[in-house]
Amino acid sequence: MPMARIANSNSIAVLIVGDLIAYLFSLVAALTIRYGEVPGRALMLSHMPSFAILFAIFLIVNFSAGLYDKQPALIRARMQTVLLKVQVINAIIGITFFYFAPVAIAPKANLFIYFVISTAALYLWRIVMFPVVSVSKKQTAILVGAGKDIQDLQGEINGDMRYGLSFKEHIHTLSSVSETVDAIAEAVRRTGASLVVADLHDHILEAAIPFFYSLIFSGVQVIDADKLYESIFGRIPLSLIKERWLVENSSSALGSRRVYDGMKRTIDIVVAGCAGIISLIVYPFVYIAMKLDDNGALFSYQDRVGQNNKIIRIIKFRTMTVADDKGEWGKQENKVTRLGVFLRKSRIDELPQLWNVIKGDISLIGPRPEFPAPVATYAAQIPYYDIRHIVKPGLSGWAQIYHERHPHHGIDTEETSNKLSYDLYYIKNRSFTLDLKIILQTLRVLLSFVGR
Repeated sequence: MPMARIANSNSIAVLIVGDLIAYLFSLVAALTIRYGEVPGRALMLSHMPSFAILFAIFLIVNFSAGLYDKQPALIRARMQTVLLKVQVINAIIGITFFYFAPVAIAPKANLFIYFVISTAALYLWRIVMFPVVSVSKKQTAILVGAGKDIQDLQGEINGDMRYGLSFKEHIHTLSSVSETVDAIAEAVRRTGASLVVADLHDHILEAAIPFFYSLIFSGVQVIDADKLYESIFGRIPLSLIKERWLVENSSSALGSRRVYDGMKRTIDIVVAGCAGIISLIVYPFVYIAMKLDDNGALFSYQDRVGQNNKIIRIIKFRTMTVADDKGEWGKQENKVTRLGVFLRKSRIDELPQLWNVIKGDISLIGPRPEFPAPVATYAAQIPYYDIRHIVKPGLSGWAQIYHERHPHHGIDTEETSNKLSYDLYYIKNRSFTLDLKIILQTLRVLLSFVGR
């Protein structure tokens, strides 16, 4: 079975088509209510060119909000709230578009009716209909392995009907290869499983590779648990990997992507240069506000750990009473200023780092650079932590999008380990496509105005 089918990637296409149908239905319904009859061909043709552009923009906003993400755990619990926020953003875009674009519709009446109907239509489609139409016949599977990541994988797969498989049994590795093989064989026979998902990095299961090979000829497919976990959660399960994985993937990340790195550097210079020049407009306002707030320095300069463990110095608008260049969060006399709260929530404090991008210390996309002191602590406590420094750090990254509990103001080994799993995913899979996805979903973080 292809990995895409297991993670049910087809549901993404279904979601996109369903959203487009909801948008089109809402337009027809809005025009029907507005003009008292089902719109004819001429009326629809007068609206479709403009709304086609808006529909494309709406899909991009949906994507940026994570509505097409394959990581349902991040969106499932708050779908209603996310849909409402997305519709508010889309309404603002639609109103702005129709007030400035020369189109033949009445924006205030038509758009108001359209967005009321489309909000209800999307809610009906996403919350009520999609869980029903996405249900498919599940493939019977056996899960083999131990540890929290294996348990999380079992809970996610069996807890969401959109996945194309169901774990009927979970087998822990036993004391010997023969006992483990016998247990797996009996479970496959008893359940009629056509798929075995196993932690092939476990030394017992690694020794059982000949047995797994024999299963193929019985029509039973075998998949490495860490690959399935990565596909579903968008991160690397640290408990399932060993040094061999790190050597293989870090070598690939460094050796086979030189063209990508060269093009990425060019894009960094062009984009950061243009954005940096435009951002200069903000500097005088921040300076005046800072003088009125506490009359302190405009910038703070912070030492961070960059690529290959090199110490770099990044520049930010100051947000604390004393410039925090060492990451000494616990000092009582150093607090976030009133203006600093706003600068952090709006991410305006990050704008000066565009010059660090141009200089080459950081990239637009990559793992966020940390202070040297926490890095030393984490490197001693978290296995493989330093591997995140083999690529250039960035203004935004995969972990910033999906890891929601960042330990910004203290040492937190557990959450930093979770964050590392996302950084490793980026290092392994970095590409222009992944970078674009991070950029689009960074817009969601910016628009949410969530503090740090």
